[in-house]
Amino acid sequence: MLSIVLPSYNEEANIEKVTDVILSLMKKENIEVELIFIDDGSTDATWKKICLMSKEYSQVVGITFSRNFGKEAALAAGLDYAKGDCVAVMDCDLQHPPETLTQMYHLWEDGFQVVEGIKSSRGKEGIIYKLFAKTFYKLISNATGIDMSKASDFKLLDRKVVDEYCKLPERNIFFRALSSWVGFKTTYVEFDVQEREAGESKWSFKSLVKYAINGIASFSSSIMQVVTACGIIFFVFAVILGIQSLVKYFMGHSVEGFTTVILLVLLTGSILMFSLGVIGYYISKIYDEIKMRPKYIVSEVVKTKERS
Repeated sequence: MLSIVLPSYNEEANIEKVTDVILSLMKKENIEVELIFIDDGSTDATWKKICLMSKEYSQVVGITFSRNFGKEAALAAGLDYAKGDCVAVMDCDLQHPPETLTQMYHLWEDGFQVVEGIKSSRGKEGIIYKLFAKTFYKLISNATGIDMSKASDFKLLDRKVVDEYCKLPERNIFFRALSSWVGFKTTYVEFDVQEREAGESKWSFKSLVKYAINGIASFSSSIMQVVTACGIIFFVFAVILGIQSLVKYFMGHSVEGFTTVILLVLLTGSILMFSLGVIGYYISKIYDEIKMRPKYIVSEVVKTKERS
């Protein structure tokens, strides 16, 4: 059986559409399937729509959180509750084409344990967004040693891969990178990002920046190396300035230092504050981990009696 995990946040306009499209497609392909909708603390009628679909279709399972925990937590919950021999993850706004799922499934039947969906095109995105995304994936690829330039959350995992992923103990998770980090026999499928069927994207530029920083920090210590680099650059600068001051001193010239001192103090202070900020951010991540709070809290689960 194929389990399909669909994180949902304020997606009331898409729940019915994506359910009908996927179930019709899987019926045509003769693939046994379950749809797992995770309502991530939506403020609209998303949960009501999921409950209605669960009553109408025995293949639909609905899970709702006690509050909004974020997409990573929703993905974790979906993988925890999935019962299939393989599990696919996709967006419920149909930007990930359902037709690609059948291709992924057949590749899994051929023996591949991880089938990665990679973007052949990113659809309609602004120049700033594309530049930001390119920079982010370059940073995370360099930090992890894994090429994530066209990575997405759209992928299919074998049951063994899912079980290993669910064993990972960390609270600050980054599914897109961790699902590649676990390894196993992997192949790739290209897809074109589709336009949203309905509704608007829930990702603002601010939330994307926050997501990017959290993703890099939770999966890599590369940001810490920026502090080291700043220290090295400043040390070289200080050595050069020190040599210049000594040369002028021995040549009998007084060093005009008021402006230089002010600039040095400002530069040193800014580097120190930046360094403390980076270190503090990592300490906060460590603090989150040692508290051992759950990744999510489930408020309610709905499924038909046939599936109980």
